[in-house]
Amino acid sequence: MGLILGYLFIFMARCTDVTMATIRTIMVVRGKKLQAAMIGFVEIIIYILAINKVLTGMDNMLNVLFYAMGFATGNYVGILIEEKMAIGTLIAQIITKKDIEKFSSYLREKSFGVTVTEGHGKEGKISILNVVLNRKDIRNFEVCVDNYDRDAFITIMDARNIKGGYFRKRQGIGIKKK
Repeated sequence: MGLILGYLFIFMARCTDVTMATIRTIMVVRGKKLQAAMIGFVEIIIYILAINKVLTGMDNMLNVLFYAMGFATGNYVGILIEEKMAIGTLIAQIITKKDIEKFSSYLREKSFGVTVTEGHGKEGKISILNVVLNRKDIRNFEVCVDNYDRDAFITIMDARNIKGGYFRKRQGIGIKKK
């Protein structure tokens, strides 16, 4: 029974610390210093406890196997959690052959802020719809674009920070007047 609990401990500890590492990395990329530091503190304690258990029992290959399985599972679980958290902001650019005014109006009706810019492509003048959106809204955004123009060319990039514009009005963010 003691061996099984040891394997379970190694697996769960490694799964937990790798999941936390994934979330911590996202916090670092998003510039959330305090959250990243707190997660890192707990993460490293769990890591040290797990690696100690494996290293003191190196003669037992099942310790190593459960450590590796915990690592793999932790990566998977970390990504699942990150997808559910959907922290951050995205910038989407849409290039379409459809009527740009109607397309931008359609997206605005769906509560997306849209800025239209002009560009030049291989076939001449093009219009680009620029949309800033929360990561949690990405699925809804993709459905809206597909419903309007399934052939649209879309690029989506992470935005580290945004300031002002449509987001300020939409989210009620503003500077309090003194």
